[in-house]
Amino acid sequence: MSVVVYLAAAVLALSSVVLFRRPRTAVRNPLTVSTCVAILLGAIVFVCSAPVTLAAVNSLTGVPNFGAPLTYGMLTAYSCSLLILLINWRGGPPELVRRLVLRSIAVYAPLVVAVVLLFVFADAPTERLTDLDTYYANTPCMREMILLYLLGHTAVIVAMAVVCVKWGREVTGLLRTGLRLIVAGSLLDLLGFQATKYTAVVARWNGHDLDFLSTTVAPPMASLAALICSAGFVLPRLLPAAGAHWRGLRDHRRLGPLWSRVGFVSTAPKPPASWWRLPEERLHWREVAIHDALLALAPYFDDTVRERARAGALREGRGEHEARVVAEAAMLAEAARRAAAAEAPQETSSTYRLHATEVSGAGGLVELAQALGRTPASDTAREGTVKAFHG
Repeated sequence: MSVVVYLAAAVLALSSVVLFRRPRTAVRNPLTVSTCVAILLGAIVFVCSAPVTLAAVNSLTGVPNFGAPLTYGMLTAYSCSLLILLINWRGGPPELVRRLVLRSIAVYAPLVVAVVLLFVFADAPTERLTDLDTYYANTPCMREMILLYLLGHTAVIVAMAVVCVKWGREVTGLLRTGLRLIVAGSLLDLLGFQATKYTAVVARWNGHDLDFLSTTVAPPMASLAALICSAGFVLPRLLPAAGAHWRGLRDHRRLGPLWSRVGFVSTAPKPPASWWRLPEERLHWREVAIHDALLALAPYFDDTVRERARAGALREGRGEHEARVVAEAAMLAEAARRAAAAEAPQETSSTYRLHATEVSGAGGLVELAQALGRTPASDTAREGTVKAFHG
């Protein structure tokens, strides 16, 4: 069981690290902070609940079952963090959000203290690493401690499920998907973890033994439920960013033919040396450098070459826009050839503006790059800048 909970803890911790990848901006966003705190607390709960961890904590403190109030206290804090996360995620007037967050803390902080105090006053001398809830189900103070942490967690999960169901009717897209995952995780937590725990404890109260529900069924259900809930909170925030980075990686690659033709004339500053840059950052630097190169090649633009290529593309049955891009690619290829050969610029500078410079984003440059990739290349140019022509 320790392996299962450690694995769940590792997955949760990794997801929080991904969300908190930019600490300077993340700390200013209450939603990011509350998401990371909730996920980290969930990971800590799993680590604390592992039998190996419990044995180590008990041995280090010299107190039998000291790991119990530690785990249950952390679980209560985790329940509170889920409530705070949901409040920040739903949003609203800042004053209202702040008031609800403070109320949540005011309710759950005393619960954490109560869990610890009940353990202090309880008589639990026999170490139990996997079946403490049922073994001490009839022990004064321990009984109340067990019931208290379960009720505190149940209240949050029920509230979270209700809010997510109502909210899910108002939204669409990834947010609705995330809310549905949270509801699914909440139901699994309620039925797979809490219901089994309550059943096993109540069975002990009535002289029956259903301990397997608490020791065998509940732990993996809790792990799976926490992972599903965390996915519901994280995916709506990570998937758009992941999609943007994927598009950045794709567009950066597709700009290769254009960069290989015009990169030698770019004077744009090179990006700072780094072993790792996100795809969007790489794409941004390439766009800046290409636009700089296009500006440097503008004096070499020959409208005659462009018009001739455009007319040929139209005769081939291409659309107006496609013909324009093909013509621009031909003109750009000729301009790059002349610049590489240190020929003279046009006597009369062209006032023509490339389509790629008229639209925002990388779309126009990608179109030009694809057309240029189908245009025969002249002699390769060495990297540098356009040489000044002296007549």
